[in-house]
Amino acid sequence: MYRRAKRRTFQIVNNPESGERFSRAFDLIIVTIIGLTSLAIMLETIAPVFEAGRGAFAVFDVVSVAIFTVEYAARIWTCTEDPKFAHPLRGRLRFAVQPIILVDLLAIVPFYIPLIVGVDLRFARLLRLLRLVKITRYSESMTIIGAVLRSRRDALISTVFIGFVLLFIASAFMYMAEREAQPEGFSSIPAAMWWGMVTLTTVGYGDLYPITALGRGVGAVVALLGIGLFALPAGILGSAFVDELDRRRSSSPEDEDAVCPHCKKPLGEHDGGDAPTAGA
Repeated sequence: MYRRAKRRTFQIVNNPESGERFSRAFDLIIVTIIGLTSLAIMLETIAPVFEAGRGAFAVFDVVSVAIFTVEYAARIWTCTEDPKFAHPLRGRLRFAVQPIILVDLLAIVPFYIPLIVGVDLRFARLLRLLRLVKITRYSESMTIIGAVLRSRRDALISTVFIGFVLLFIASAFMYMAEREAQPEGFSSIPAAMWWGMVTLTTVGYGDLYPITALGRGVGAVVALLGIGLFALPAGILGSAFVDELDRRRSSSPEDEDAVCPHCKKPLGEHDGGDAPTAGA
């Protein structure tokens, strides 16, 4: 009985691909609560609304945390049904340190911290926003984004490194060009990095800008480099999205059911030699 209940719970909470009816219902409930929680966090920042519904907000917070806590406990309890986490202790520890499971934990921690510590830590309440990250588990679009980032992480890390190098060089040149004309704005290389970041990202707040001829020349070059710098990751991610969508399309069950228009065999079994020629 215990074994059957554990396996059943695993299929519901940890195996959404099973297509099981209760699993789909469970996912729908969690996604709905996540959406309502995000809405509640937003409405709490409106003072008249919060004061009028303080009690309702508190009750909803308790109910949602209770549901998320049961969800987290169920995932930890049943994860040993997965062969990758079969060991009762080490398996659960390995499962618990996965990023998405850590998000599940951080989504409920802010509620318990004041109860344990006895102090209302306002900053910890902001961690409730992590509940919105939980929705990535139930969104195919977010799953695709995660797969894309994993597949191109080396290229993206290289791009970020190049960006930091360029930021440092640009800030150093601008510091040397503007330190005498604007000692308060370009007092050091770290201070000049604010200008470098704003310029490389092409935001251009206008609160700090070069006034010397040399500084303006450096600024023009940096602005042009910034356009190319941010076009690079866009190209990397664009090609990765195309590759990931093609991969998913080629491995989808619908493709397996497709048949050859000539021999009527499934395309997966077609050897390419049975199709008649155009004149047959």
